[in-house]
Amino acid sequence: MSIRLGYQIPNFTYPGVAPGQLFDTVLAQAREAEGAGFDTVLVMDHFYQLPGIGPAENAMLESYTTLGALATGTSTVQLSTLVTGNTYRNPALLAKTVTTLDVVSHGRAVLGIGAGWYEREHHDYGFEFGTFGQRFERLEEALTIISPMLRGEEATHDGKWYTARGAMNNPRFRESIPIMLGGSGEQKTFRLAARFADHMNIICDVADLARKVSVLRERCEEIGRDPATLKTSFLAMGMVGETEQEVTELAGTIPEDRRNRAFLGTADQVAEQLQERVLGAGIDGITINLMRNGHRPGVVSMVGEALRPLVAA
Repeated sequence: MSIRLGYQIPNFTYPGVAPGQLFDTVLAQAREAEGAGFDTVLVMDHFYQLPGIGPAENAMLESYTTLGALATGTSTVQLSTLVTGNTYRNPALLAKTVTTLDVVSHGRAVLGIGAGWYEREHHDYGFEFGTFGQRFERLEEALTIISPMLRGEEATHDGKWYTARGAMNNPRFRESIPIMLGGSGEQKTFRLAARFADHMNIICDVADLARKVSVLRERCEEIGRDPATLKTSFLAMGMVGETEQEVTELAGTIPEDRRNRAFLGTADQVAEQLQERVLGAGIDGITINLMRNGHRPGVVSMVGEALRPLVAA
């Protein structure tokens, strides 16, 4: 399993689009991405909009309901979250959910998962947040349950955080569903990725990428895994303008805390930056979001046309 060119949809607030037409706009982006050569469409697993993208009260669709609906309106793209917050769901139920998505989509589901981080959502929705260390303890236990269930095996686990007693998972479309971890933690996330994941989406400042790739390979080697079997991708914030004037306007909308993960310019300029700074750092694939203008017809196709040659097999 690999994500060579992914399109992430992080924003559901579109000028002039009422709630009743909101999903239609999301589906249109997914279909445009599919037609433009993207191999994966991803949504965030959040309940509120994230700081830097918009105010918390902005629209945010529940991820797996959205992916299930996208499955019926697309035919080739893989479907995933980037990434599921482990703390929001019982792990056996999450395995059942993503397996149902795989059945509905005829084998296109990917389980993207991470430890969870957005404290306000936990507080407001009544989910236990816990400490940083506790969230990773929970993620490790969850993967111990989820991983066998995605292979069709019964899961039994009696842990500090979760319990499963011969949990079964039928029906299934495939023998196994791929697991993607998202994050950048060299000690915890990368070790779990080496043990459990088929794919690692590295989320970090672009200047740190080459070192992160090197450390991830070390984590694989430490347990005797061939690093080549763990594919990687990088999440890029695309500030892509159709004209130089739009590029100038987009420059003023880059969130301060994401400036080192944003790529600004025309489609060809951004493609050149990604080739040099991301793929040149040893990353296998690119996932890009276009949070300011991806909803505008034609923008996703324009970006796909520019990026597709970078990841052509």
